[in-house]
Amino acid sequence: MSFCLDDGSELLFGPASGSGAGDEPATAILSEPGAPSAAVTGFPAGEAPTRAQINTTDQTAVLPTGTGDIAPKPRGFDKRLVAAPLLAVLIALGGFLGYRYLQPAISERINSIAVLPFENRSGNDDTDYLSDGLADSLIYRLSQLPNLKVSPTSSVMRYRGTEKEVAQIAKELKVDAVMSGRLVQRGDDLSISVQLIDSRTEKLIWAEQYDRKMTDLLATQREIATAITEKLQLRLAGDEKGITKKYTNSNEAYQLYLKGRYHYSKRTKSDVEKSIEYFKQAVEIDPSFALAYAMMSDAYTSMPAYPYLEPKEAFPQAKAAAVRAVELDPALPEAHAAMGYYQALGEWNWAASEASFKKAIELDSKNALTHLRFAISYFQPLGQVEEAVKQNQLALDLEPLNLVSGANLTWTYILVGRTKDAVAQGKKVVDLDPNFTLGRYQLGLAYLSDGKYQEALALTEKPLADDPKDQYMLQVAGYSYAKLGRSTEAMAIIGRFREISKTGYVMSFFVATIYAGLGDQEAAFAEMEKAYRERDWRMSTLIKTDPMIAQFRGDPRYKDLLKRMNLPE
Repeated sequence: MSFCLDDGSELLFGPASGSGAGDEPATAILSEPGAPSAAVTGFPAGEAPTRAQINTTDQTAVLPTGTGDIAPKPRGFDKRLVAAPLLAVLIALGGFLGYRYLQPAISERINSIAVLPFENRSGNDDTDYLSDGLADSLIYRLSQLPNLKVSPTSSVMRYRGTEKEVAQIAKELKVDAVMSGRLVQRGDDLSISVQLIDSRTEKLIWAEQYDRKMTDLLATQREIATAITEKLQLRLAGDEKGITKKYTNSNEAYQLYLKGRYHYSKRTKSDVEKSIEYFKQAVEIDPSFALAYAMMSDAYTSMPAYPYLEPKEAFPQAKAAAVRAVELDPALPEAHAAMGYYQALGEWNWAASEASFKKAIELDSKNALTHLRFAISYFQPLGQVEEAVKQNQLALDLEPLNLVSGANLTWTYILVGRTKDAVAQGKKVVDLDPNFTLGRYQLGLAYLSDGKYQEALALTEKPLADDPKDQYMLQVAGYSYAKLGRSTEAMAIIGRFREISKTGYVMSFFVATIYAGLGDQEAAFAEMEKAYRERDWRMSTLIKTDPMIAQFRGDPRYKDLLKRMNLPE
């Protein structure tokens, strides 16, 4: 799943439902090695057996790959004639195999794990948000465990639909174990099959099938995460909140939240707008759903970056949602990160923003998005570029294949004068995904900073052919034309910005940089003054560091802008 543009977001799921563990549906779990099998002792009173089929080999026990229907019985068949003896045989065989083959499964401690994207077997793309959401939820929950390294979402999503062997995937991700699963939804019925394999021995550690109702999804996520923790014999720190924390008790609200996150990850204008509507519906159903408020705030703060919405319309709604999220759950790191993001760009309140980000990191230091936001919306505006590089690198270390963090590292390299590294990093991101808008844009900026204007211009041709209103590519093209001395073409790009402004929001700072490239200082300051009044997202993050306006830094008007934006000279 690719994220787009500077504000990118790590998918983060993990609510659990019900008033406590006691009201979650019970699941039959394969016995611990050496312990009497549940199949032998019988299920506890009131616990419905889970419908799980096990195929066995001379190596281990694995779940079947199919999800086919049960064949109809021949006419005249009386199941009572064979049910009892057949059940006895199956119980005995299941108990033996469970002990014989699963007993040696964990020969060494599991220190790292990858949760692969769940396979959606529902035959309906509209339910992809469920399979994505379930995998991401488990990744998030397991990543809270202090003694376990978990491959992030951005690293595993490239294996969606892959036919690679588990051992190869584990080698590429450098993990000890791999978890995979399948999901089937039929109306309100939900079937989830999960298996966990030790990649070093290629033996099954644990497998289970959960037949549930959609209303049980929140509880089932927690069941699976808890079962994995038990099977890996991990000790949890503190109050185990990473596994047990509840964000909402409403399954309907949670479904809407998942849909919101699914659409937000796509980052098109229509998808971001849909995501906000889903978040709104979620909090209408559960007004105490702090995580949905935090995500809504994040989306609103990001909209002017694309730009999909004017700051004056987006920021007040971002503030209201962030305030509500913090009020509802002061211990929620996403709430403080959303608040810090808004305080920086919506208020230019840098001290408050710093405090919010530090609180978010104190609560969860493994959240890559928080480190990325801290770099972009706090350290970059203040001109603390070395710290911006550090925070960006932390985000990339946590999610090595996250395209957004990779693209923004290109930009922070530019800011510290590492031009060659910036070009190399930009090419690396574009190689990973040639269609990733932010990757192409940041590579274009790297070329501009290296004086390679023809290369930068060439990057814009296909994107602008596909979308003539792409403001990021228009800026790169306009500045390239200006620096190449092709002033007529540069002014034509400015004309395109003017045309776009008749029907939508335009970032005035982009126009200012093209005028700067043309050497028209008066026109550039006029646009920057307009950007100040609009609280332009790009000018807020780049006014102190953007090389395209470096020639203005001795001008009193530039210093006055910094003062009014509460930024130090």
